[in-house]
Amino acid sequence: MPKLNVGDPAPDFELLDDQGRPVRLSDFRGRPVLLYFYPKAMTSGCTRQACAFRDAMPEFERLGVTVLGVSPDPVERLQAFKAKEGLNFTLLSDPDHTVADAYGVWGEKSMYGRTYMGIIRSQFLIDENGIIRAAHYKISPAKSVPTARKDLEAWQHASQQGS
Repeated sequence: MPKLNVGDPAPDFELLDDQGRPVRLSDFRGRPVLLYFYPKAMTSGCTRQACAFRDAMPEFERLGVTVLGVSPDPVERLQAFKAKEGLNFTLLSDPDHTVADAYGVWGEKSMYGRTYMGIIRSQFLIDENGIIRAAHYKISPAKSVPTARKDLEAWQHASQQGS
């Protein structure tokens, strides 16, 4: 699937959350969403990234931003990850990588000389109308939150200029 770009409509989806409840992207129309994709719960990089989002949640909440994390993990693993790390945002299960495909984040990866298919760590800022305002592929866990802050600031500035 090709990569998505700024200005593209965000593909809608329905996935089960960390409590086994169905969640649709369209449920969040009217407020911005920071949608991020990570390879696997309870691994070092994904834990660092999730904990950075956890720690920044008061700031995102003040700005009215919903954070959603998506991985191929089953609901039970997401429940355990959320409980273990005290995560204060919703995790979504995409076991057949349908949503990852739609966002262009399912692709070939390599580690220790072995190639395989998996999640390419990525994140998207989606505005209140479902339009992508920022898209980052192959983002590092350490840069996820600082990049999200910059994207939100730039988007808010552009929105103020346009009104």
